[in-house]
Amino acid sequence: MTLLELADAIGVFVFALSGGLAASRQKMDLFGIGVVSLLPAIGGGTLRDLLLNREVFWLNEPETILIALAAAVPAFLLGQRIARFKTLLWFDAAGMALFAVTGAAVAMDAGYGPLIIIMMGTMTASFGGLLRDIVCNEIPLILREDIYATAALIGAAAFWGLTELGLPAPIPFFAGAAVAFGIRAFVLIMRDIRPRFSRAELPGHRED
Repeated sequence: MTLLELADAIGVFVFALSGGLAASRQKMDLFGIGVVSLLPAIGGGTLRDLLLNREVFWLNEPETILIALAAAVPAFLLGQRIARFKTLLWFDAAGMALFAVTGAAVAMDAGYGPLIIIMMGTMTASFGGLLRDIVCNEIPLILREDIYATAALIGAAAFWGLTELGLPAPIPFFAGAAVAFGIRAFVLIMRDIRPRFSRAELPGHRED
């Protein structure tokens, strides 16, 4: 298994798990959870391949579907318990980071320039999550006042830039994914910390 295939398989699983948890939160049955798990797992890659005029990746890689459906099982059995720890956002961040670099790598291998490479990385990372949120009747993450697609874009750009510098293959992969995940993680952490520093909690403040 190549690095690209391994990263793609991990991305499929964690993104599918994010879809399964979102469906579980909506109290869907096992079939519904399975369907929604597929959306973030293969949605972005499917659109990427169609736009690049490539054969859709999962048609020749049916194991991708099995990986996504496997992630639906823990989401169905443990979804409510996992959701208590806000795990959905962290699994989504991990999937976004991995798909940003794998999507960019696919476009790069196809011979496209930096603009298309970065666009395909961003699209692969964000389109499937958009489908997941729409089906689950939630405001899509990329449309909220939140840094999401921007993190994928920067991660894809970092992957391209480091590859252009001639660094060995694993370094651009891991660095690009780390940049995208790090940005998203910073946003999630700051969002949790911010309320602690609200005016009502400042020393000496009291409600009249």
